[in-house]
Amino acid sequence: MTNPKPTRSQQREQARQKARELREQNAKKEKRSKLTLQLSVVGVALAIIGGVVGVIAYEAANRAEAPVVDSTPANLTDLGGLKVGVGLQAFTATNTPTPDSTEKTPEIILYVDYQCPICQAFDVPNESQLRSWVDTGAATVEIRPLSFLDRASLNEYSSRAANAAFCVANFQPDSFFDFHGTLMKNQPQEGTEGPSDQKLFDFAAQAGAGTEEIKGCIQAKSFGEYVEQHTQFVLSNPQDGVTVSGTPTILVNGKQYTWNTGDELVSPERFAQFVSSSMAE
Repeated sequence: MTNPKPTRSQQREQARQKARELREQNAKKEKRSKLTLQLSVVGVALAIIGGVVGVIAYEAANRAEAPVVDSTPANLTDLGGLKVGVGLQAFTATNTPTPDSTEKTPEIILYVDYQCPICQAFDVPNESQLRSWVDTGAATVEIRPLSFLDRASLNEYSSRAANAAFCVANFQPDSFFDFHGTLMKNQPQEGTEGPSDQKLFDFAAQAGAGTEEIKGCIQAKSFGEYVEQHTQFVLSNPQDGVTVSGTPTILVNGKQYTWNTGDELVSPERFAQFVSSSMAE
């Protein structure tokens, strides 16, 4: 027996019932979608909050107490540099690392900014022979950090690196030469973020200066005011008759080393010849 055909009224009722079922299904889907989205947003937010809290907690746990320091870093010469002699030891109030020989040795002075690419271009190829000369007592080198290139950094690397150098000079001066070289080799490109304070401390530790005093000094930028004032003074006043208008400014026995091309700047042989001629004079 065949089923009777639904009446028009029954068809309309069935259509309405189907529409209600579809609406209920869609409503349930939408509710599930909203819940899923809300849970996702909450999850992302919690992850972000957790990450921020983790970073804050890490930084808090990794902070060292800021040391008590004088307004001027210890162990510097009158013109704001750290002088290094035989054995790569620093000249301090209690140590004068000079060779046994009475022969006069060249005195090399470097004004540098650790964000300065020209400083790096000179320093990296010349580091090996400078190290050899100073270590054996064939020369002394005095490094005078300045900072005027924060504008070329996204995180004030120039002044933070100079401060870190003075922290090492103050607390672990015999590690200064190695720390200086590490900063030069790891110089960031202009317009980028430089190494963090933690990374600067890691560099110091690699150079043998990984003390809590130095960590606190770097984190607190303990010599920041000195860096700023000293830089302004040097760039505004002749230093022993020499005008320092930028970096690197390189002196050998008071005579300024100059170059005309990039090849001349990066040539250790040319600089060695200049040192020899300065000694002859």
